[in-house]
Parts: sequence; C-alpha cells; structure tokens
Amino acid sequence: MPSSLISAVMVPASIPSPSQGVWHLGPLPIRAYALCILAGIFAGYWLGRRRWVARGGSPTVLADIMFWAIPFGLVGSRIYHVITDAELYFGAGKSPIDALKIWNGGLGIWGAIGFGALGAWIACRRAKVPFLAVADAMAPGLALAQIFGRFGNYFNQELFGKPTDLPWGLQIDPAHRPEGYADFATFHPTFLYEALWNVGVIALIILAGRRFTLGHGRAFFLYVAAYTAGRAWIENMRIDTVNHFLGLRLNVWTSFVLFVLAVVAFAISAVKYPGQEDISTGPAAGQPAEDAESTDSTDEPEDGTTPVDTTEPGTSSEHDAATSAAPERSSEGSAEAGPAAEATRQPAESSNGSDGARD
Repeated sequence: MPSSLISAVMVPASIPSPSQGVWHLGPLPIRAYALCILAGIFAGYWLGRRRWVARGGSPTVLADIMFWAIPFGLVGSRIYHVITDAELYFGAGKSPIDALKIWNGGLGIWGAIGFGALGAWIACRRAKVPFLAVADAMAPGLALAQIFGRFGNYFNQELFGKPTDLPWGLQIDPAHRPEGYADFATFHPTFLYEALWNVGVIALIILAGRRFTLGHGRAFFLYVAAYTAGRAWIENMRIDTVNHFLGLRLNVWTSFVLFVLAVVAFAISAVKYPGQEDISTGPAAGQPAEDAESTDSTDEPEDGTTPVDTTEPGTSSEHDAATSAAPERSSEGSAEAGPAAEATRQPAESSNGSDGARD
C-alpha cells in the first residue's frame, strides 16, 4: 500500500485543542465557552420540557419556573467556584475583580444545582407546583446541559487530566499547561470522559423511568447518584490547582457525600412515596388551584333559599325530625287534653331527646 494512502487512513495520535476560543464580531467578543453554556441551557430545557409535557404538565408553567432556576443556577455556580478556589482571586498579587469574569471559565456544578434548585423551589411555591416533580422532569436535562458545558472547558483548554500517550490524549498548548508539566504535550481529556459519562447518565434515567415508576424526586436522586459516581474518579485524574482535604480533592469528597445522600433519599422516597405525582391537573397543568375544602359544603335548597336553623341548643336533629313527623294536634284537642296530657307528653319528649344525644 502506498505510504500516502497509509497516511490518509491513519488515526490521529492525539486530539487537537481548538486554535482559538474567542471570535470578534466588531468590538463584541464571541466566546466559545459562553456559547457552550447557552447551548447547554437550551438543550437541557428542551429535554426537560418534553418530559414535563409528556406527564401532562404545562410548558408555560415550566418556563416560568426555569425563569427563576436558570439565573439562580448561573450565579450559584460562580459563587461556588470562587469560594472553593478563593486563592485564585484573593491574596497577594491577585485581582478580586477577576472573580466576576465568568467568561474566563470557572463554574461549579454543585453551586449550579444547589442554587438552581433553590430558585426552582421558590417558583414552585409561588405557583403551587410540586417541586420534586419538576426536579424529576429536568434530571436528564441537567446531565445534557453539563455535556455542552464541558465542551466549553475544551475550548478554554482547562480542567484536563494527567499526562498520557494514549491515542485520545488531548493536546494542550504550552501556555495552558500547569506548572511542572511544561514538558508534556498530551493529557487525559477529562472533559470528554465526563461528557461520555453523562450520556450514560441520561440513558440510565430514561430507561429506568420506563422500567420503574420514578416519582417524588427519584429520577433526580438517581441523576445525582449516577453523576457523582463518575465525577469522583474523573475528578481524581485532573491536575488543575484546587483545595485538598485529607489527601483528596475537595470535589471528590463532595461527590462522596452527595452520592450517599442521593442513595438514601432515593430509598426513603421509594418506601414512603411509591408511585408518581399527577401533574395533569391543577396548577402544574396551568389550571387554577382547587380549594381543598369548599365553604359551601352544607346542603342548600334547590330554589337557592337559605334554610333557617331553629334548633334549640342541646337538641338533636333526630329529635326535630321525629317531632315534625308526628301528627299535628288540633287546638281543640290540645285544650281538651289539658295539663294531664301535657304532663304525659313531656317524659316521651325527654326520652327522645336523650336518644338523639347518644346517636
């Protein structure tokens, strides 16, 4: 086989990094990182919306909830990153204003999920929509959004793993190599590992939802458990500078804790709340909320008049019914009966009254 043909069919020995991550439209910079984040938001919402509508929910209601959740998530993701990597922005020789430059990268998924959930919870409370039903619908969409976000790291040449000579090693420009790694050219593409892992997370949630009834937060808890299981080992491969605790990266510990909490929450939900919430009616479906108890629960005459209650205190309705059913006496009969007849009637009435009280 000619050498030129061999070269044409050879698989590249490594994955090249993008030559640039910023394009300028006049004075306006268009950053690939920002485009990936936006694409992830739209893709995640698209998938979550399909699941929400399939369960009978209103897309307008979900859009209103996401109007709260997305800004909360973006702000929270940056806050988490700045807090856990404060040494990058504060201290001698650092510029605190850099903490606001979100376009340079640095979004923490835990902050995004936590603050995003807070925003969604507030919106659900306002709209009287079950929060966990929203979380279940959006669970695979969150993993899909993370896939797009990781490609933003690819364009920024950040968050890669240890050096490797594997065929899928990622080429990193010298300017982006951490201190001590200047002589290495290719590194583990942890952005790709996590993206592929999240594809599996999406498939797991969707397939599990078809096989089992995932309601009351179980799809969301499954997402957290599945994602953190992969994040723990992928995070351990990375070589970017982060804080460590007891010899492990902080995000590894976070993954361990969240995995345990998610598994426990899943088990509790399965035992205490089997089944799935019905969101095809009520506020989740865009309908007015129904009163739990109608104030007009008493029977009223069909002609619209209001019955007058003439019952004396201490007497029962059964006594009234028995009295009204007795034949009426004429005025003459009553007069003829005199005091003796009245005395005879009183014990009977007293007896009826006591029977009604016992009922």
